[in-house]
Amino acid sequence: MTISFDDFLKVDIRAGKIIDVQDFPEARKPAIKLFIDFGKEIGQKKSSAQITKHYSKDKLLGKTVLAVVNFEPRQIGPFMSEVLTLGVPDQDNEVVLISPDQDIPLGGRLF
Repeated sequence: MTISFDDFLKVDIRAGKIIDVQDFPEARKPAIKLFIDFGKEIGQKKSSAQITKHYSKDKLLGKTVLAVVNFEPRQIGPFMSEVLTLGVPDQDNEVVLISPDQDIPLGGRLF
């Protein structure tokens, strides 16, 4: 399927810094609750992420990640996930987060 560039521009992907990480034992599949700061314009948002294979809470805290910030919030068990944190699968189909390797401003939009 092909999409237009205008369709791509509708997806708002921003950089944010993980400021808090919490266990999510109520999730059906192993997951972690992320609290991400996207800067003044967007503020702090929550995300549920199935990333327990590669990431400990300590490894995640302070990490810069990319997330879709304009999807409708999604109820994940008792938790409302407000953004979709982006990753790609490794060889075992486990999530590896997309994370810039340089310091960038919070809320910076992917283009």
